[in-house]
Amino acid sequence: MPLKLASLKMGGRDGTLVVVNRDLTKAVAVPGIAPTLQVALENWQELAPELKSVCRLLNQGEGRDILPFDRLLAEGGCASPLPRAYQWADGSAYLNHVELVRKARGAEMPTSFLTDPLMYQGGSDRFIGPRDPVEAVSEEHGIDFESEVAVVTDDVPMGTPPLAAARHIKLIMLVNDVSLRGLIPGELAKGFGFFHGKPASAFSPVAVTPETLGAAWDGGKLHLPLVTMLNGRPFGHPNAGIDMNFGFPELVAHAARTRHLGAGTIVGSGTVSNRDRSVGSSCLAEVRTLETIEKGKPETPFLRFGDRVRVEMRDAEGNDIFGAIDQEVVQYAAP
Repeated sequence: MPLKLASLKMGGRDGTLVVVNRDLTKAVAVPGIAPTLQVALENWQELAPELKSVCRLLNQGEGRDILPFDRLLAEGGCASPLPRAYQWADGSAYLNHVELVRKARGAEMPTSFLTDPLMYQGGSDRFIGPRDPVEAVSEEHGIDFESEVAVVTDDVPMGTPPLAAARHIKLIMLVNDVSLRGLIPGELAKGFGFFHGKPASAFSPVAVTPETLGAAWDGGKLHLPLVTMLNGRPFGHPNAGIDMNFGFPELVAHAARTRHLGAGTIVGSGTVSNRDRSVGSSCLAEVRTLETIEKGKPETPFLRFGDRVRVEMRDAEGNDIFGAIDQEVVQYAAP
């Protein structure tokens, strides 16, 4: 039974869990089942059937206290499905993207990258709502978006292999993994990884169970175009299932190699990227890299205050699956 879940900005930092209908127009809160998505994930085997029953009734037009989800979303009432998480680990599964970015700075891609996924641990104490602004201190930091897919797990034991890891994937959603490109090189040069260069990320309004995606989900990859718009104009629509060198079971297994993953762990795909240049890109850095390779220097600027980024995915019939991440970049005003 397909299931779509979201969190409204009420009831505390972890929001209020709602079940959403298939066309993302209506929702119903389920405090009697699980007050938050984190609670649902920690008790998934027991609670998922109850949530699916609510979803079935909602899609049939039945139920009490039905909320206008589309209006609430438009008014900024939605948080990310997990407004905060115990863990956010982002991979880089599209080696075409990795190879291009390294090539632009004159670095070869190590052969180990072909067998050992790249992954970093991002901040997860606060995510940006899907319609909330991306706040940045300065345009000089090189503000960029990264359109991605992510999965959410239940409890994953340490050392779980990929085949078993697939069974722990409970939800799928989209990501705008915000990057500050001007800060990243200096941080990486220290040899200790990202921190200031990776501020808060944003996730799609809705997270869905794998069966919601039908044949587009093959158990490890999502075979649909990921559409990014910049200031209302098409930017890229690469297929998330093409040129993905490591599927999500491999990424989850990699994250669990030396640690247990707690329920509610989010694992990202990294920037979706296809070798077919006609489909565009999912971040500005990749476009700038291609310009550097072809013309000797980048021409496309990074994001400016007032720019707007939209990330969404539709099924084969054109139906919105996750709801759109739609955000304006604004200058942060310190209190």
